[in-house]
Amino acid sequence: MKHLESDTYFMKLALEQAELAFQADEVPIGAIIVGENGLICGKGYNSPISSNDPTAHAEIMAIRDAGEFLKNYRLAGLSLYVTLEPCIMCFGAMVHSRISRLVFGTLDKRSGVTRRLPFVNEMNLNHTFTIDGPILENECGSILTEFFRNRR
Repeated sequence: MKHLESDTYFMKLALEQAELAFQADEVPIGAIIVGENGLICGKGYNSPISSNDPTAHAEIMAIRDAGEFLKNYRLAGLSLYVTLEPCIMCFGAMVHSRISRLVFGTLDKRSGVTRRLPFVNEMNLNHTFTIDGPILENECGSILTEFFRNRR
């Protein structure tokens, strides 16, 4: 799959968010939300441990940030870049926020949702979006590998 040059740029910004999570001793996953004009509307990184909030995934934090920035709970026309394939909770938040495009970095072999799209498609959701990835797979995967290697 051919990616846009801007996809690489924006995924690198999501990786910067993942680095912030790494420094905070959280699982290093980062996300940003970008408008069609290239404006960064939201950003976030994993913080469930420090916030005592199991829903504080990078995608959720970026969606909350974008909603606050735009003063709107609907994020139509925006793209979400995240370093790890989203889980079902984050995928659901993307549906409800009306994100237009998801770009993910590396696959999550345990709880990623994109390989389960036939199941999701059977749910007859009221909103769908474009999904692209993986992109910068090695970079996005290596920060996770390093984090878990250091913890063992």
